[in-house]
Parts: sequence; structure tokens; C-alpha cells
Amino acid sequence: MANSALDIIIVSFNCRDALDACLRSLQSWGPASPGAGAGSAKAAAGPEARQSWGPALAGPDTRIIVVDNSSTDGTVAHLRDAWPQVDVIEAGSNRGFAAANNLGIRASQAPLVLLLNPDTLVPAGAIDTLIAALEADPRAAVAGPRIVDAEGHAELSFGPMIGPLAELRQKVLVVGNDRRIGPIASMVDRMTRRAQRPDWVSGACLLIRRDVLEAIGLLDERFFLYTEDVDLCAAVRARGHRVLFAPQSSIVHLRGRSRLTAASATHAAYRRSHVAFYEKHHPRWAPLLKAYLRLRGKLQVG
Repeated sequence: MANSALDIIIVSFNCRDALDACLRSLQSWGPASPGAGAGSAKAAAGPEARQSWGPALAGPDTRIIVVDNSSTDGTVAHLRDAWPQVDVIEAGSNRGFAAANNLGIRASQAPLVLLLNPDTLVPAGAIDTLIAALEADPRAAVAGPRIVDAEGHAELSFGPMIGPLAELRQKVLVVGNDRRIGPIASMVDRMTRRAQRPDWVSGACLLIRRDVLEAIGLLDERFFLYTEDVDLCAAVRARGHRVLFAPQSSIVHLRGRSRLTAASATHAAYRRSHVAFYEKHHPRWAPLLKAYLRLRGKLQVG
């Protein structure tokens, strides 16, 4: 395949329908119509999407790579039949988010890489706007958009470096926002409408410069699921680069549709990644975290 300007890497695991919707949303050509932002899922993946291939305003020189973590729902066969324009990599087993993304990154070569969840919908113009935000700041290496749910409510998709106090604050804001507690939801909405330079942005939609990504050694594969985006951004900042939150770009996140079939395994993977993160970044706190999780029966011994 000819060189592309942008490589989009999507990791899939038993989420064929969600992935289909994501790929359809990436088909839209032309500028977004007035008011057709990411305020609703319908705006991102409506029937007006053209059938000709053309990822959402990133241009025809965009390559999409789907790395499948050994799905059992026929994802690979479906992609090869319905989406011949998409490059498919079979991981051979469930490698986790970081390792599977690395497979896709190593198979790509564009100067910009977009990590994108399969349970997202991308309105026309969102990718171009995110690229423009990154390229406007030569010191920035990572950019993330504003992320909203299917009803248009903002997610808190960025934050300070993970640590005990920062985690507590983030959890209060996320839980309060999810439960639509008025003052908290209003605060999160205001926060997500301002351009910022946070410590990290969500890996649900994360744009990064390839040269920086390769310099830091790609994603740390000890993180099977969760915290890999925070760790990646920490490595980027350690090299003197900025992380940008760019609310002028907005996407829809359908919040874990690909994880609903394996909730218990997902929670276990989260806990393991959580502990691995503390062992890497906060080794003094790691024993206390593990003791706390074991006390609550949320971490298996061994």
C-alpha cells in the first residue's frame, strides 16, 4: 500500500456491530453540515454517509488498520468481506489493548497515528480538526478530542497524572458526571469545552506523532487493558513534549460496547493494569494498593 499521511489503528474484540458503525462513520466525505457535530450518535453515523470510501475528512491518504484480538463473533471474516479497504491483522490471541495497538503501529508508517476505539463514532471534520490542533503546536506530540456519549453528555477524557489524590478527584468527577449530579456534570461540561494541556488524554481517540511514539518505544505492553494511555502520555511528557486536549474536535463514544460480553474479565484486567501502573510509577504505593484491593476481594493473590 502506498504511504499514507495518517494511520488509524483500531483494536477489536467481539465488537463486530460497533466496529461496523465506527467504520461507517469514517466514510463521510466533505465538510460537516451546520450543527452536525458530535452532539449525537445519529449525527456521526447517519444514513447520509456515502458508500464510497473516504475516511472522515482525514483525506484519501488515510489508512485504517484493524487489529483483531481473536474475536469469536466473525469479525475478521466480516471485515474482509464488507470492508476490503481496511487492512486486517489477526493477533492470534487476545493480546490486550497495548500489545494489539503495537502490532498495528509496527505495520504502519504514516507520520501521524490515531488510536481509535471501535465503539466510537467520528463526525466529518473531527479528524482534520484534531490534526490541525496538533500541528499548530510544534511542541505538542499528542492530542485528544472532546468525547461525548450518545446523548451528547461530555466524558472527562483527560486529567492529571494518576496518583492516589488525583485518582480520588478523578473518580468523584467521573462518577458524579455519569450519575448526572448537577454541579459535577456542569463542571465537567465546562472543563471539556476549554483547550488544555493535561497530563494525559484518553486512548479512546488519541492522535500522536510517529517519531515521538517510536522514540518512547510504543505502548508499554505490561498494561493489558486501561492506564496504557496515561503511561503513554507520561512517556511523551518525559521527553519534553506537550499533550493537548482539543475540544474543537469532538467524537462520540458508546462507552464500552465491546466489553459488555466479558465484564468480569474486564474488571480483572483493569485491576492488573492498575497495579502494574503503580508498580511502575508509584512503587511505594503499590503494596498498599494491592493490600486494599485484596481486602475488598478485587485482586486475586498471585
